[in-house]
Amino acid sequence: MRDLFEKIYKDKGPLGKWAEQAEGYFVFPKLEGEISNRMKFQGKEVVTWSINDYLGLANHPEVRKVDGEAGVKYGSAYPMGARMMSGHTELHEQLQDELAEFVQKEAAYLVNFGYQGMVSAIDSLVTKDDIIVYDVDAHACIIDGVRLHMGKRFTYKHNDIESIEKNLGRAVKLAEKTGGGILLISEGVFGMRGEQGKLKEIIALKDKYNFRLLVDDAHGFGTLGKTGAGTGEEQGCQDGIDVYFATFAKSMASTGAFFAADQEIIDFMKYNMRSQMFAKSLQMQLVVGALKRLEMLKTMPELKDKLWDNVRALQGGLRERGFDLGTTQTCITPVYLKGSIPEAMALVKDLRENFGVFCSIVVYPVIPKGLILLRLIPTTSHTMEDIEITLNAFSGIRERLENGTYKKLSAKVSAAMGE
Repeated sequence: MRDLFEKIYKDKGPLGKWAEQAEGYFVFPKLEGEISNRMKFQGKEVVTWSINDYLGLANHPEVRKVDGEAGVKYGSAYPMGARMMSGHTELHEQLQDELAEFVQKEAAYLVNFGYQGMVSAIDSLVTKDDIIVYDVDAHACIIDGVRLHMGKRFTYKHNDIESIEKNLGRAVKLAEKTGGGILLISEGVFGMRGEQGKLKEIIALKDKYNFRLLVDDAHGFGTLGKTGAGTGEEQGCQDGIDVYFATFAKSMASTGAFFAADQEIIDFMKYNMRSQMFAKSLQMQLVVGALKRLEMLKTMPELKDKLWDNVRALQGGLRERGFDLGTTQTCITPVYLKGSIPEAMALVKDLRENFGVFCSIVVYPVIPKGLILLRLIPTTSHTMEDIEITLNAFSGIRERLENGTYKKLSAKVSAAMGE
């Protein structure tokens, strides 16, 4: 037997081993100032591409006014307790009804936090006799939800219909033995690559296989579809999504989330999702704020139009300069470069210190070794000047990456970490 913490002392994990070099700058950085296209990082103004405030609502004057008034009226505590016990109000119901109508479902249920809501929803929807089929690139909240499942689960190759069908076939054979059903989980938009999930093609497989579809549309809600109702609306297949999930943390620039489905399914979930039965209700200040944000999503299409003008300008400019954006079909703009983790650290430092551009960096183990992913999130708040500054910066860093500048700058770190 050994001390439980022994393994922690020896191995900090694939990301944790970089903590000494990275913390406070590359991870856990402190962006300061109001959420906007320009923020402060270590005292310097930077063009900020790391905030998921797609529609620019975080500091919109109308939103700030309603948030402030709700804070004065209700404080940050009301209502206290779980929804089932003492945390339920008419405004919670009103927001649910309006969300359900907006995403074209019979009913909706508010949850206090998207991540734990998804974990709990998966746990409530399946029993040990059921089988889960899900994308290998699914978000961590989906993976954690699947880990709670006591029955069998299969992963399919990312967004690969042939692999989906193969695994559905395996799931059907097993379900016939266990007497259970099949839950297939996809994302509407995959947050790293920016690809849309192949929802329409997946739904077409219902003609051949008996399964239910749960879609995590955190990045699609508010940004895709004619009205902004998400990826299902964008692909013309919202009816085929059995359980629709979206969060307020992206386009709505707040906290909280919701599920939408047929009334009977929502009734079941609200009595069986443990993270909502045994945790505090979404605060009234956030509910009132969400009602205002939803109203703006519905009545101000110019917000989404401006977002997509910026997306086209940024992505088009990067592609014209020869950058690899992979297969993105959404606002998420991943720029793929080749290099080691120490090179990526030198590159990002150069971007922030010398070019005044702040974006997120993604490296192994999230993506394969030898690749660097710089992830940019355009928003309604960005300007054409921001985009031009960024395009010029990216041209500069690519030249330095290719001529070995970052390799030289990162040599000491590489040697110390055995890279």
